[in-house]
This record gives sequence, C-alpha cells and structure tokens, in this order.
Amino acid sequence: MKLLTEAQLITIRRQLHQIPEIGLEEHETHAFLLQQIQQLPQDFLTIKTYDTAILVHVQGKIGQRTIGYRTDIDGLPVTEATGLPYASKHPGKMHACGHDIHMTVALGLLSSFAAQQPENNFVFIFQPAEENASGGKRLYESGALNEWLPDEIYGLHDNPQLPTGAIGCRMGTLFAGTCEIHITLTGKSGHAAYPHLANDMVVVGAELVTQLQTIVSRNVDPIEGAVVTLGHFNAGTTMNVIAGTAQIDGTIRALTQKMNRHVQERVRQIVHGLEVMYQCQADLKLEQGGYLPVENNPELTANFIDFMKQAPDVTFIETQPAMTGEDFGFLLSKIPGTMFWLGVDSPYALHSDHMAPHEAAIQIGLNAIEPFLRYRDGQVTQ
Repeated sequence: MKLLTEAQLITIRRQLHQIPEIGLEEHETHAFLLQQIQQLPQDFLTIKTYDTAILVHVQGKIGQRTIGYRTDIDGLPVTEATGLPYASKHPGKMHACGHDIHMTVALGLLSSFAAQQPENNFVFIFQPAEENASGGKRLYESGALNEWLPDEIYGLHDNPQLPTGAIGCRMGTLFAGTCEIHITLTGKSGHAAYPHLANDMVVVGAELVTQLQTIVSRNVDPIEGAVVTLGHFNAGTTMNVIAGTAQIDGTIRALTQKMNRHVQERVRQIVHGLEVMYQCQADLKLEQGGYLPVENNPELTANFIDFMKQAPDVTFIETQPAMTGEDFGFLLSKIPGTMFWLGVDSPYALHSDHMAPHEAAIQIGLNAIEPFLRYRDGQVTQ
C-alpha cells in the first residue's frame, strides 16, 4: 500500500469540504473518515469509536510510549459563498475554519504510519465538536482515551495569514481561553407613556453593556490584555412598549486561565451591582467548558521549534498569541504537547463564508510534520 498521494489528499479534502456538519452531528463525516481509514493497511491499526469520534491506535514495534495526534472534524453554521465547484452540499453549513484541511493532514500522517510501523505507539484522534460543545473535554472525560492515553500530543490549526505550508508556533500560550457570557434581564413591561409603572430592561441592558466594557480598560493589566465582546443584545417588541426582558450574550478571551477567572469575577460583580441598582432580576451564566488557554508545553515546544527551524525545507515563523479559542487547550491541560499553525495563505479570515485555503499546504505540511513525528518516535535523529 502506497502512501496517499497529493492528488488523493486534495480529492479527500474536497469531499470532506462538501459535507460539513455541526459538532456532535458529524455522522456523514464520521462514516467517510472510517471508510478512508479502513482502506489503509490494518496490520498495526486498532480502531475505536465514541459517538462521532474516531480513535486509531498504531501499535509500535516496542511500544514503550504513546504519541498522540489530534484533528477536529466539525464545521460551522455558515452559508458558503466561495462559489467553488466543491462547495458545501449542506445548506447553512461550511468548513469555514479549515477543519477539512486538518482532517486531510491527519489522514495523510496516518497513512504513513500505517504503511511503515513506528517504534512506539501512536494514537490519532479524530475529535468532534471543537467549535460548539467542548469536544476535547467530552472525549477525555468519557474515558475513551484511557487505555491509549498519549504521553505527548500534537495538533495543528490552519492559518490564512501565513504563507502556504509555513509552520507557525510559539512558546507559551498560542490561543486564548474563552468563556461564554449569557445574561437574562427581567423587569416589568409597560406602556411607553407610563415609564414610572414599568422597569425598562433596555435601559438596564444598555447600562450593563457600557459597564462591562470598563473591565478591560480599567481592571486588566494592559500588558496582559483580555477581551470582553458582547455580540448579541435583544430586547423589546415594538416602539411604544417598554421592554420587560432583555437578553445579552458575549464572550471573554484571555491568554491565561488566571486572567480569564479575573474577568469572569468582574462580570459577576457588575451584573449583581446593576441588579441591585435597578431592582430587576439578572440571571448570569458563564460557560467556559473545555476552552482553556492553549498553553504549549515548554520542553516539547522548544523541541518542536528547534526541529522546524533546522529542517531545510520548512518555512518556520514564530507567531504572536491569538485571541481565538480552541478546545485543544483542555487536552493540553491533561497531556503535555504542542499546537502549531499551518499556513494556508487565504485573503479571507477563519470563519469567513469566503474562506478558501490553499490546498498545496496539505502536502507541504505533511512534508514537515511527518519527519517531526518520526523524530519524536526515535526513528529520526537530528
């Protein structure tokens, strides 16, 4: 069995691109991936599934330790506008974050290790629900990984701002930890002509939005930084009725878990203060789930960066931390490892309905990542 060729990998990527599914609903994607994996040599492979997750264990010759590689498999609720001949066939859903690229690279790596047995064990994790339901946390806490728990783990995210095939990484935090904010305000509705008989939640909500914006400007060390974004505010039904309820939703982003908790506490204090001030009911939910900061392991990341810098055909770029979230952070809180960028050189950002990664990045990325994993396996020295 030959390794998957670049042409085959591009075909696989385009097939995956056409069938995006929302987290925990990736049934067609799951079936397609299983079909591809089952076509590989099976001599060293053991396949296990959990819901829509797929775990593939590659038995090493000596098997003294286990190296993990994770890819996410879900799409986003985005209506694709690329106009590509292989655009999404699922209305209102798109691989706008490049997880089709992630899966294809993982399949390419797996095909290599299925064809050439490693010295140590490998486990390839095809993980659902990165975008919406803390899939990494769910999978870890299910116990599905227990017997194959890696000693170290790696994963990538595509980056439209980096040159095609470039590898980007940094010591410390790569991505922020995130936390969802959900606030329901309840007062008393009434006629617009009699405001004294009502308790207006538009006024309270507007005040709350303004006050929450002071957290970053006045409670966060500017050297550290954080983000509080309120992206949804809904209140009222018509112009002459005072709104008795309001719904506000947003997100917190911070590069350390300590800062994330600090911002969460200030949100609680401000919401409670306005609840007392305006004599209304404020129900606050802060949901972080598994979206912890992606904090790369110092020793393994230094090793990764050193390898990539010395590799003759690799373009390595030391990147800045990003305020995007990734549930790989939860796995890194349990297993030492490294997340890195793979450049795909697109003019459109992640989550854009025009996102169209450069497919040449797949093979270029494999040419960089596979030797590194062999090196970690001990078959390649440097």
